[in-house]
Amino acid sequence: MTGPEPRDAGFATRFALGALATWRVTHLIAEEDGPADAVVRLRVRLGNGQLGRLMDCFACTSVWVAAPISLAVTRRPREGPLTWLALSGAACLLERIAHPELGAAPGVELETEPELLGVY
Repeated sequence: MTGPEPRDAGFATRFALGALATWRVTHLIAEEDGPADAVVRLRVRLGNGQLGRLMDCFACTSVWVAAPISLAVTRRPREGPLTWLALSGAACLLERIAHPELGAAPGVELETEPELLGVY
């Protein structure tokens, strides 16, 4: 005798898990050194080339990290593109929540010179 068939998680659950996974992997790539400094070594190896710069921008990296995760979240192909962008957007919102001091969109550097901020 076998037990009941496992239920498929609903879209909202899959999306929430996908958003958290997108944020986690993106944060690892863009902001952390990684286990045994593997990510930072890759970042140094890639240097200032396109891929190296991509790894320095949270918002840019989240777009590419969200692509394969969107395949796990969606059940119908037509949902893919919108879910892909929504996962990236959710990761950016989570990053802003995690780092409210950024104030601007993730990946945007804020000027800290007092004269540039109008503070003297």
